Amino acid sequence: MSAAAAEADDGWAAIDLLLAESRAGLERVQPEDLDREMSAGALVVDTRPVDQRRRDGALPGAIVVDRNVLEWRLDPTSPWRLPVADDPGRRIVIVCNEGYSSSLAAHTLQRLGLSRATDLVGGFQAWAAHRRQVRD
Repeated sequence: MSAAAAEADDGWAAIDLLLAESRAGLERVQPEDLDREMSAGALVVDTRPVDQRRRDGALPGAIVVDRNVLEWRLDPTSPWRLPVADDPGRRIVIVCNEGYSSSLAAHTLQRLGLSRATDLVGGFQAWAAHRRQVRD
């Protein structure tokens, strides 16, 4: 039995343990700091599905990459990478809807050699809520 399975037997879901492990290696970005990260040259990647982007709007300055091809598009060694993904030392901030799948994705990108990959705490929803607070 794996450690995760043993922990899951103790009342923790295995995915919760994987999420905690993934986040342990991330310097996660707070919603109020996203503009500063972008100004400093971070590549912000919106992985939300098209229906969520249509419903809630775009994330200004972000590129959109479907989650199912994210690793292929950002791995600097991949023949299918995007031209903006040529620097493994570049800060990459992954944004999903609520900040869960983005943590898993950022951890995977780190394992591919993108050491500064991270995600946005609370995802797009937290960023949008922060923007509404600033405007009010």
